[in-house]
Amino acid sequence: MDIESFVEEEGRAEKIKAVREKIDALGIEYLYLQFVSVTGKIMGKGIPADHWESVAKKGFQLVYGSTVNLFTNRAGDYLGYGPEAAELVGIPEPETFMQLPWAPEIGRMFCTLFRNREEKVDPGAFLTADCRGNLRRMHKEFTEKHGLQLRMGTEPEMMWLKYDENGKPSEGYSKPYCYHIHQFEALRPVSMQVIRYARKMGLDMIQGDHEDAPGQLELNWTFDDVLRNADRLTTYRQLCAQVARENDIFACFMTKPFMGVSASGCHHNMSLWTAGEDVFRKTGNDPDNLPGMAENYMYVSGGDNTFMPDTDDPQMPGKTGLKAIGGVVAHLQALTAIGASTVNSYRRLWDTGFWAPVFSDWGFQNRTTGLRVSAPGRFEYRSVDSMVNPYLMGSALLAAMDDGLDNDLDPGKPEERNIYEAMAQGKKVKKLPMSLGEALVHLDNDEVVQKGLPGEMYRLYHEYKSDEWARFMSTVTDWDKDTYMECLP
Repeated sequence: MDIESFVEEEGRAEKIKAVREKIDALGIEYLYLQFVSVTGKIMGKGIPADHWESVAKKGFQLVYGSTVNLFTNRAGDYLGYGPEAAELVGIPEPETFMQLPWAPEIGRMFCTLFRNREEKVDPGAFLTADCRGNLRRMHKEFTEKHGLQLRMGTEPEMMWLKYDENGKPSEGYSKPYCYHIHQFEALRPVSMQVIRYARKMGLDMIQGDHEDAPGQLELNWTFDDVLRNADRLTTYRQLCAQVARENDIFACFMTKPFMGVSASGCHHNMSLWTAGEDVFRKTGNDPDNLPGMAENYMYVSGGDNTFMPDTDDPQMPGKTGLKAIGGVVAHLQALTAIGASTVNSYRRLWDTGFWAPVFSDWGFQNRTTGLRVSAPGRFEYRSVDSMVNPYLMGSALLAAMDDGLDNDLDPGKPEERNIYEAMAQGKKVKKLPMSLGEALVHLDNDEVVQKGLPGEMYRLYHEYKSDEWARFMSTVTDWDKDTYMECLP
């Protein structure tokens, strides 16, 4: 069984003992055992720390539907799995143990999910409804096949909002002035607390700025292995929510809460490397007295970046990079269903003039295209926003790049012109989907991107998002009423 091989993996017993030593030394009373749902929501269970060794061996059980947020569809039926479905088994990963800096009596761990040991079909197998586990396995297969490792850096924009008199999130906590230090300073109590917590939890914070929407910040950390970066984005979202609670404001990851100003994107900067090695980063912590396991502070370093130019043209990626980008460009329309995953995501594309990409093309430093070379050696995937599930996005991008490498896909010449000017001059360019419904159709017709959602995952994602689109289409909005209520046909 996969589950038994995982539990009995060489070196795991020593890590379990090391976690016990951390629990005792740090005074940990309770453990959050968490995994990530199909939409990127953090799910899981909590246990008293006394039971650590037992749960590390046997795991915990939870209904399958928790991987689909345990939500119901329009008809009132549970999405993905009904109440008759078996229960999954979550096995905590000791190397991800981390003390919560705002609640020092609590430790958290990520978990890998499995089918129940007693199931009649594939008992104890890896659960393909586990997006995080899928990414780990897909990346391992990609590395073994191509000898390349995907490294990722994300740009997590989000907004800090005030509550109105009714307790609803409303206006931004600062003014919509991009890069203004005065507005950055207005959010300093929030941003500095986020940075303190992030560094404690292993995020090597490198830069930040005020973006051009109300209360909008972007704080960045060092790029890393695609899975660890996704874990850090998940952690970042959790700690932002905590800082918001402490300051009685609202941490908003909704893509487009306001029209007429920029939305919140989450650009993915990616590169493919040959083998490197993990290097410890202090991130402000004492290496001899860490609040978590050392793996949380590791960043991969070294190896060769195969996206670097191999000609005299510093703007042109190398051959491997061109093939990989060829795969992404070929599948941009279906990938948009993963990167722009909500109905609201497409408000970002419709509100013109705010640098959101709407065309399936690529260029060097060209923000009017869906994909650009943001600097020598890395591509910036732009059709992705703040509501993305980074595990699904990573897996889908791996599938697209695998297709590009296997089939020598040519992305075409990079577009140096403003894409709108190029089109006016006669260039034919495919447009990205402009609604969730349209994007889901592209995803349904793209078998390559579906490989990035293996096993049960594609069914679950398609069912969840199709229901979300149907809910929207069956809703009468204020716009409907304002536009049509008093019309005489």
